[in-house]
Amino acid sequence: MADPPVVDPADPWESHSGWWQDGFTGGADPEYEEQILPLVAEHLRGASRVLDVGCGEGQVARLAVVGGAELAVGIDPTWAQVAVATERGGGAHYGRAGAGAIPFPDRSFDAAVACLVFEHIRDVDDAIAEVARVLRPGGRFLFLLNHPLLQTPNSGWIDDQVLDPPEQYWRIGPYLIEDETVEEVEKDVFIPFIHRPLSRYVNALADQGLVLRRMEEPAPPPGFLARAAEYAAAATIPRLLFLRLEKQ
Repeated sequence: MADPPVVDPADPWESHSGWWQDGFTGGADPEYEEQILPLVAEHLRGASRVLDVGCGEGQVARLAVVGGAELAVGIDPTWAQVAVATERGGGAHYGRAGAGAIPFPDRSFDAAVACLVFEHIRDVDDAIAEVARVLRPGGRFLFLLNHPLLQTPNSGWIDDQVLDPPEQYWRIGPYLIEDETVEEVEKDVFIPFIHRPLSRYVNALADQGLVLRRMEEPAPPPGFLARAAEYAAAATIPRLLFLRLEKQ
């Protein structure tokens, strides 16, 4: 019998994996159900070998199988996520690995997906280089982020009653400063986020031969707005940025 996995009990992703699994998978989150998963399904159409980078509990990898992929593989550095992904199955395969050291040969996949992952990766250049390495020429990379400009730390809707007349506007935080913060996303759940300007990502991707083919900034979906009444006034501010890139 294999030795039990070694995990760091101080790793927030290990200790708070249930927060993610309960709140953002299995139909619990309207942004995933109404926006993210349909967008990924559309742009994965026709892919036969798919890698889900930072797969969490595997919902994107399972989606690839439903969409007709012959092989769907999810990798994640968090054992608590990989274990649940394996239990939930769905025809995909899972392994414990970080994005900076993907355990597959060159040109193994014709599509890769990273869904709300890179804002948590410190070694961004290594991770992008690895994704490019395992994609075949002409392969696609679906890259989804919390919008780097409009969801910058300390951004948010401001209802300014001090001004006369009062004004409402979306405040943008220090966009050009690359910085790591720890946010309390729920009571006693602290998760690290790394903010980078969009140019930091696009240039690193281009340096690895990943060229932008499509960009989307979808409005928050109706299900999210219905659950967050305070956000309705800022419904024209996208929370998500989607890039489709092609390996040259």
